[in-house]
Amino acid sequence: MERYFGFDLGDAESAVSVLDTKAMKEPRVLPIRNEKSFITAYAKANSGQLLIGEAACLSPDVSERKLRFKSRFLSDKNAAEDVKSFAAGVLGELYVSGSLIKGEDACFYIGCPAGWDGSAREHYRRIFEELSFPPARIISESRAALVSACQSRHLEVGYDILSRPVLVVDIGSSTTDFAYINGGREVALKTAGEVALGGGLLDELLLSLSTAASPRRKEAEKLFAASEPWRTYAEFSARRLKEKYFADEDYWSSNPCSAVISLYGEEPFDLTLTMNKSMADRILNGSCPALAGKSFREVFLSSLLELRKSLENELPELLFLTGGVSRLPAVTEWCKSAFPEAIIIRELAPEFSVSRGLAFCGKIDADVRAFRKEVRSLTDSSAVEKIVAETIDDLYIRAVDTLTGPILEKAVLPVIYRWRDGSIRRLSDIDEALEREISAFLHTEEAKKLLVKPVTAWLKPVAYALEELTVPICTRHNVPYRALSLSSYLALSEIEIKLDTKDVFAVEEMTWLMDTIISLTVGLLCGGSGVALVSSGPTGIIAGAVITLLVLLIGKKPMQEALLRMDIPTPMRKLISKKRLKERLFELTDDIRNAFYTSLEKDKNEEISSRMVREISEQIEACLMRMAEIVEVPLG
Repeated sequence: MERYFGFDLGDAESAVSVLDTKAMKEPRVLPIRNEKSFITAYAKANSGQLLIGEAACLSPDVSERKLRFKSRFLSDKNAAEDVKSFAAGVLGELYVSGSLIKGEDACFYIGCPAGWDGSAREHYRRIFEELSFPPARIISESRAALVSACQSRHLEVGYDILSRPVLVVDIGSSTTDFAYINGGREVALKTAGEVALGGGLLDELLLSLSTAASPRRKEAEKLFAASEPWRTYAEFSARRLKEKYFADEDYWSSNPCSAVISLYGEEPFDLTLTMNKSMADRILNGSCPALAGKSFREVFLSSLLELRKSLENELPELLFLTGGVSRLPAVTEWCKSAFPEAIIIRELAPEFSVSRGLAFCGKIDADVRAFRKEVRSLTDSSAVEKIVAETIDDLYIRAVDTLTGPILEKAVLPVIYRWRDGSIRRLSDIDEALEREISAFLHTEEAKKLLVKPVTAWLKPVAYALEELTVPICTRHNVPYRALSLSSYLALSEIEIKLDTKDVFAVEEMTWLMDTIISLTVGLLCGGSGVALVSSGPTGIIAGAVITLLVLLIGKKPMQEALLRMDIPTPMRKLISKKRLKERLFELTDDIRNAFYTSLEKDKNEEISSRMVREISEQIEACLMRMAEIVEVPLG
C-alpha cells in the first residue's frame, strides 16, 4: 500500500492528512474547501446541496444545520447519521479536489477517543465502510498524537517516549482524553480516561454570557431555543472569537476583541460577542451549568489530580499536550501544578497532530506487520535452536554447580539423619527415600529461585547471539532495536514482557538432568559401593578389625551388600555424630559434580537433550513474539 490517509474527525474541527510513502517523508495536511482545519459541521441547503465546514455554518439558506455531533455518538443514535452525512461530504471533497482517486491502493486511519471500546469502534468503522471509503481502521486519537510527537522534528522526544512514562492530554471540543503510555505502549487507565470537558463548553459559556449581557437578550434566547441552525451559527462565531483572543492574549488584553453577528428572528437584530481578560477569567474559572456549577479549571485540575493519585507509583516524566485548547497558556500552568516534576511539551500545530499521527500510523502499522512477519520467520527457522544447542552444556554445568550443595543440605542430609535416628531401617531403603526427597526439592519455588542466577548468566550470551539476528530486523522496519533486545528485557525489571528465568529452565523440562543428579547422588552416597558415607574413618559403624574380618570372610562386595541390608541397631547408628555425617556428605560434593561432568560427556541422552533444546528455544521464541506484539509506537 502506497498512500495512508489520516482523518481526524473532531467534535468541533476536523483535518485530513495524507502520507505518500513513495513521495513523502512525512504527512501533508489536505485542504478541504481551502481550509486545512475545517469546522465539523454539515448543512442541507434548501437547494438540496450538502454543505460542510464553514460554509455549513455561515450559509443562511439551509433547512438543517448540525454541529458537535461526534460527542453524542455513544449516547444519541441520530449522531451516527450526522457523522455519516459529514463524512460523506468530506469524501466527496477529496474526490472532487483529486486528493483521493477512486480505486487507488490506499487506506484511511480514523481517530476516535481512547475511551471508546471495541464495539463502539467497530460501529464507527462500519459508517465509513457503508460510505465506500477505502479500507478504514479506527485508532486512538491519543496514540496518533503521540506518534505525531515521536515523528516531530522540532520536539525530538523519541527516546523519552520509548523509555519513559508519558501522559498524553488531548483537549478536544467535547472531551478531554487522557492516555498513559509507558515503554511505547498505551496502558489502560483506571480512572479519568476520558472527561466530558472540552473547548465547546467555553464556546457555549461565552455565547451565554454575551447573550445575557445583550439588550436583545430575550430575542436571542427565543431564537436560539426555536432554531438550532441559528444557535449553532452563533456558537461557531463565539468559537472563532475565543480562538482569536487566546491566540495572542497579551495583545488583546489592552485592545478590544469583539464580534458582531447578525441574527434574523421575527426581525433582524445584532448580537455582540466580547472577549477580554474579565471574560476569559469567567469562562475558565467561573461556574459552568454544564459542569454542575463547577468551573472548567476546577474539573480539569480535579481530573489531573485524580490521575496523579492513580499513577502514584510511576508518575509521568513527560506530559504531552494536544488539541486546540492546549494552546491556552492556562492549560500549561494547570498541568504544571498537578505534575510539577514532568516536562510539558506541545506541538506547534496541535490542531493537525492527530491527523498527521493517524497518517503516520498507517505506514508504521505496515512496517510493524512486516517486522512481525520477519520475526516469525526467524522463530520458525532453526536459528534459535542452534544458538541454544551450542550453549546447552554450559547451562547444565551452571545448573548442577548451583544445585548440588542445596540438594545435599535440603534433601539428602535430612534423609541420612532419618536413617541415623532409626526411622529408615536399612541403608538400602535410603535410595528410594532420596529419590523422592531430591525430586520434591527440585520442584519447590526455592529450587526455581536458585536457578535464576545461573540461567540468567547463561541467557546473557544467548541474548547477545540473538541480537546479531534481531537488530538488523529492527533496523529494516524502523523499530527500536531494544524492542527485540533480550538482554535489555533481562536487565530492566520495569519492562512488563520479559523472559522469566524461573520458567525457561522449568523442572518438568529437566528430566535427563534431574535424573542424572538424583542417580549420581544416590549412587555415590548409598547405592552400590556407597557405604563410604557411613563406614569411613574411625567414627564409622564398622571399622578396623571388624570390617577387615568381614572382607576376609565373605569378600568386599558381599560384605557391602550385607551391610546395606542390615538393620543396624539405633544405638550403633548414633555412634556417628550428625556433625560427622554432614562433614562426610560435603566431602563428596566434588565427587558428585565430577561424576556429573563425566556423565555429561559420556552418557548424555541425546534425545532428551534435544527435547530440552527445543522446549527452551520455544520459550525464547514465544518471548520474542510477545516482545514483537507490543511494538505500538515505533520511533522510525
